[in-house]
Amino acid sequence: MQAADTLEPPPRSLIDRLGIHPPLVWGYVGLLLFMIGDGVEAGYLSKYLVDRNIATEDSVGLVFTAYGLAVALAAWLSGALSDLWGPRQVMAVGLAIWIAFEVGLLVLGIGPGNYALTMVMYTLRGLGYPLFAYGFLVWISVAAPDRRLGTAVGWFWFAFTGGLLALGPLAASLAIPQIGPMQTLWLSLGLVVIGGLIALLGLQEPIGKRRLAPAGEHPVRTLLSSISIAWRHPKTAIGCIVRIINTAPQNGFLVFMPIYFTKTIGFTQEQWLQMLSFMFISNVIWNLLFGIIGDKLGWRQTVAFCGGLGCTITTLLLYYVPTTQGANYPLCVLAAVLYGATLAGYVPLSALMPSLAPESKGAAMSLLNLGAGASNWVGPAIVSLFWTRYGVGTVMWIFAILYIISAVLALFLKLPERKPA
Repeated sequence: MQAADTLEPPPRSLIDRLGIHPPLVWGYVGLLLFMIGDGVEAGYLSKYLVDRNIATEDSVGLVFTAYGLAVALAAWLSGALSDLWGPRQVMAVGLAIWIAFEVGLLVLGIGPGNYALTMVMYTLRGLGYPLFAYGFLVWISVAAPDRRLGTAVGWFWFAFTGGLLALGPLAASLAIPQIGPMQTLWLSLGLVVIGGLIALLGLQEPIGKRRLAPAGEHPVRTLLSSISIAWRHPKTAIGCIVRIINTAPQNGFLVFMPIYFTKTIGFTQEQWLQMLSFMFISNVIWNLLFGIIGDKLGWRQTVAFCGGLGCTITTLLLYYVPTTQGANYPLCVLAAVLYGATLAGYVPLSALMPSLAPESKGAAMSLLNLGAGASNWVGPAIVSLFWTRYGVGTVMWIFAILYIISAVLALFLKLPERKPA
């Protein structure tokens, strides 16, 4: 018999070599389809509500701010509830919420043109996608090998952003001229159902099927730990703030840019939707690259310089290119592509946060997810406060300054030194 120490390790699969933990592969596929469905509305819903006279330019921001508050709550709960129930159960609850309140939104809110019910149903639907998506992110953080966690979360953001803000708007740009904006929203519901079922039925990795908190730990204590970690490990609180800033401008852009680029700059709706798709196709590609770069260059440095400093520059380009060059579509697309690339510089934060508190990964991910969720209302709230009063330029400078602040804060996110064994 051949000696054990001369045996070669079994060959790694293509999926494994790409950095995807093989037991999680169907989760990535399902997440991509789910987020395509969720993102179909991203590039046109605000303009559609205004065009239908369901909301005004002043009040449409409130719809997205209320939605963002619900997203923030659910994003925080995704980690805490994963500790209590397990990530798979959290994902199932998120899928059910999204489906139920999307039907309510279309039938009771947008269909009859009721502003109040549109806000209520859209807000409640906002509880759905964070439980599904960030529940899966928690699953990745506890199941993927530590040495390749940056790449694993890079693939998460590849699927998340690729669906939400690249393929979703692209699908809308193709569907709206053929079937109309309302029927396109029904199409998005079908995509969410298919993606959710693929993930829930295909994921067989055992860790995520059970609660993550130790047996016997009190539920209230588990929930409180996802808050108390902010002062038990102060760097996680800094990471939460960086995560808020990461996508607050992006979520603010979705409120006013559909209107700004079509009514002020002069692009057609299809041009704007395709420009948005180009922005996030770039982001999707760089999500993967910065996941790999972060593992090699350092997570903290990648977030600070590629993310924070890079987004400061490209945010201003997004404003000054159309302001100075007018409806020059290629140059505007180039600015959008550059912003999408630098936005991906924040990807290693999803690996950095649980590593700041290795004994409390679920709680650390709750705080990270709270930041991700909070960005959904912080960005629209800034737009609501400053856009119609002070103009697009003021809003863009506020966002650029926030990015500089995030770059400085990221430099404080040093990993704890490992004690020698």
